[in-house]
Order: sequence, then structure tokens, then C-alpha cells
Amino acid sequence: MPITVNGVEITDAAIYAEMQHHPAPSREAAEYSAKLALVAKELLLQEAARLGIAGIDEDARIAALIEREVKTPEPDEENCRRFFQANRQRFRGGDLFEASHILCAAPPDDAGVRAVARARAENAIAQLREGGDFAEVAAALSDCPSRQTGGNLGQIGPGQTVPEFERALAGMREGETSSQPVESRFGFHVIHLRRKIEGRPLEYGMVRDRIAGYLRENVQRRAISQYLSLLIGRADIGGIDLMGADSPLVR
Repeated sequence: MPITVNGVEITDAAIYAEMQHHPAPSREAAEYSAKLALVAKELLLQEAARLGIAGIDEDARIAALIEREVKTPEPDEENCRRFFQANRQRFRGGDLFEASHILCAAPPDDAGVRAVARARAENAIAQLREGGDFAEVAAALSDCPSRQTGGNLGQIGPGQTVPEFERALAGMREGETSSQPVESRFGFHVIHLRRKIEGRPLEYGMVRDRIAGYLRENVQRRAISQYLSLLIGRADIGGIDLMGADSPLVR
């Protein structure tokens, strides 16, 4: 039975295309999420048309409808400060890492060269396990200019390295050397973490706008869900069981 919203059919092709935006543990879950999103989108487009909101772009019509019909109050100072006090651990500067590395470089699209680079990195780790000095091994094997200073990278802050390197650092203890090569688009890294400096707590004034934006978004999402529930109650929807489903939201 096809899905219909006030007589308008949602096609299988539209559902299949929408599924790519809904990663889920199973195909069935992704398909159901896609169906919910398309039902919500069709409801909002129909309501925009009923209210005379025109325009070629569907997303623009939906945005105009929501702006007109869904009122979202601005978070007040008291709520922002209360959220800050309850979540102080979330608001601190990024950690700094004093680290060294050995880079065995390889282009991202050459499997053969990357296999050789991985083997070189594994060889470097083996030498370090046998008591080799990190600076000496880096000077001999690394393809990074930092080999001239024993692989020393100085202090590294958030966003200064590729994500794979940053994640590896975050999971290491001071004095630890990576036990396996860390792969990135540049090749394979052997990392030694000398020191970790935890980020300092941030003052309220530095994060007030971020908190307000987060609270505003949460309130808006709830308000849109309530608005969609109202539209669903007025609509004739067939071909899908909405009982027990979370209120669908347009992406």
C-alpha cells in the first residue's frame, strides 16, 4: 500500500533517495526514518501552500512556514547561566599535547606504497620496543621535516593535526608511544606523547552565545515537533503506521 498524505503519494523512488540521509543499524530502520521525514516534509509543503507561502525552492517555503507559524522564545539569562552551572565540565579550552612523531609517508591512493609505509612504521615501533631512542629512530626513519629535531612537534592544540592523529593523542597517556601505526592521509605515524596539558575552564561570558544557540535549537526542535503533531492530527495519512514513532522532523 503506497504512503499518501492527503491524497498525495510518496513514491518508492523518493523514499530510496531519502534513505541516504538516515543512517541506521538496519535497512528497515533507515527506510522507516526516511518515510517519516518525507511525510513531515509533505505536510509542511501542503500547509505552506494552504497559507499562500510561495517560492520555487521547497526548503525555503518550509523555512518561511516555520518562521511564521512556530514561535521560538529566546533563552533568557537565567536559563543560560543555569545550564552553564550544571554543565561546567563541558566548557573548557582544548587540551594541549607535547608530542613527537615518526612519519612514514605515502599517498592516499597508492595501496602498494602505503603497504610499504606501514611496514616501515611497524619496523620503527619494533626498534623502539627493543630500547631504541625515539629521537634517533625519528632522525633515521621519519619523512617529516621534524626528524631534524628528533620528531619533536612542540605543543599541539585542537584542529592543528589531522583527526586520526588528534584522536590517537587524546587516547594516550603521558610517556606512551603508540603500539600500532596511526594511519592518516599522509601515511603512517608513530606517536610519542611526552606531556598533556588539560584545557582551562572557560568563563561564562566566553560561552554564553554558544549556550544560547544550543538552548534555542532544542526549544525550536520541540516546537517544530509539536507543530508537526498538530498537522498530523488534521491530515489523512495512509500506508504508514505513525503510532509510537517519534515526531518526524525535516532534516
